[in-house]
Order: sequence, then C-alpha cells, then structure tokens
Amino acid sequence: MRRLVAAALSVSLLAAVTPAARAAVCSFEPQGEGHVAEIIDGRSFRLDDGREIRLAGIELVATDDKAARTAALAAAIKDKDVSLRGPDDTPDRYGRQTAFVFVTGSDLSVQAQLLALGAALASPDVADKDCAGALMAAEAEARNAKKGTWAGPNVIKNAESTDDILAGIGRFTLVEGRVLSVRQAGAMTYLNFGRNWTRDFAATISRRMMPAVESTGITLKSLENRRIRIRGWVEAHPGPRIEVVRAGQIEVLSGN
Repeated sequence: MRRLVAAALSVSLLAAVTPAARAAVCSFEPQGEGHVAEIIDGRSFRLDDGREIRLAGIELVATDDKAARTAALAAAIKDKDVSLRGPDDTPDRYGRQTAFVFVTGSDLSVQAQLLALGAALASPDVADKDCAGALMAAEAEARNAKKGTWAGPNVIKNAESTDDILAGIGRFTLVEGRVLSVRQAGAMTYLNFGRNWTRDFAATISRRMMPAVESTGITLKSLENRRIRIRGWVEAHPGPRIEVVRAGQIEVLSGN
C-alpha cells in the first residue's frame, strides 16, 4: 500500500487510467456540487456545506491499510471543487449521499481513478452497463500492473481455501476457482466449488435472480468445469457462501 500512496502523490491520476476508461461514463443526472472540506475514509468525504458523500460503484479491501486508502482519496479530491452525479440523491440510512464524483473540469470519475490505482474494487451494484464496464476495466488495469492493493497476493481468494474465505465473513471479497457442479435445490441454484456442501465454498443464486443473470448471456449449467470469479459479501451456511444478487458478481475467466 506504500506504493499506492507514492503513486497517488507523485503522478497525475489521469495518467494512470487507460483511454477507454477516460470516456465520460457514469455521468448520470447531476446531483449537486460542492467543495471538499474533509476526507472521512477511503470512500467517504464531507463537503463544506456539511453534506457527507459516499462514493458509489466501489468497495474497499477490508485488510488494506486504512491510512493509505484515505490518502489516495485525499490526493484525488481534497480541497477541490467536485460535481456529484447519480440516479438518486436520496440519503442512505446514515444520512450520506451516494454518488459518482467528478473533480471540476474532468470527465473521469474519482471512482475510476481510485480503481486504476488499485485503491478500491469495482462493486457489482452498478446497473448501467457502460459505467460498470469502465469501472471493471479500471480495476483490471490495476490488477494487471500490480498496483496498490494488487501488489500483494491475497486480494483474490482461492475457492479451495475455505478457512481463508471464512476469515472474511461479512466483508466484500473476490473468490476465484473452477466450478465443480451446478445444482438446484428448491428455489436456489448452487455453483459448487467442492464436493462437501457443509465445508466447501459455493455461490448461490435464487430463482428470482435467474433472469437477470441469464440476460447477460450466462447459462448457469454451462459454468460447470469453468473457472470463474465471484465478488460479493461472504456468509457462512455453514460453509463459505456468496449470494449472487447482481449479474455483475459473476466473471467467467475460462472455457471448459
């Protein structure tokens, strides 16, 4: 993470992002403007009018150095004028406004900047395909260059390392492995990465989510023997599970 801080402070954030990710995507409806007065953490800040803003479209790696994450966001927006964009400006239950953020004069979202530096992970919650694609591309750039959090080996968990996955219960996690089988039980479909359902990792998809997943061209049964990456929040039932509630949580990495 020291590399992340050095990069954030010594080079232009725009230079760290590929041309494809610079396109004016994630430009939803304007939700206000303001001057950044305080950085709260790696994805939250306060404007000088008192509004607390939480960055949409990204998640943080729970094991990362919190000071480094905060420094990366500060380097991007501290004491700068910003504009807010998003489909809805309704505050969350904590009173925070969730938005995509743009420094005045830039058409590149702060989220894309942080992802390209390896200071965050792409969230699967973004419904707009162009925006989601740009965020995933920025994340992939940092991963391929081993920037920021990707400089270490433990961001993506091996599906076979169940204890390692279970250590992150309640946290946003990336898990990668080969699907051993696809099974349906009642209203739930299981992507099984092992043979022991009480112990091994599995991703679960409810019947109501099937149309959304298959609308992306993924046929669940076709995932057998394919290597995929699942992103989401880890639960224990009793083995480690990630529930797929967004199509963007599944990345197909290889064929049969």
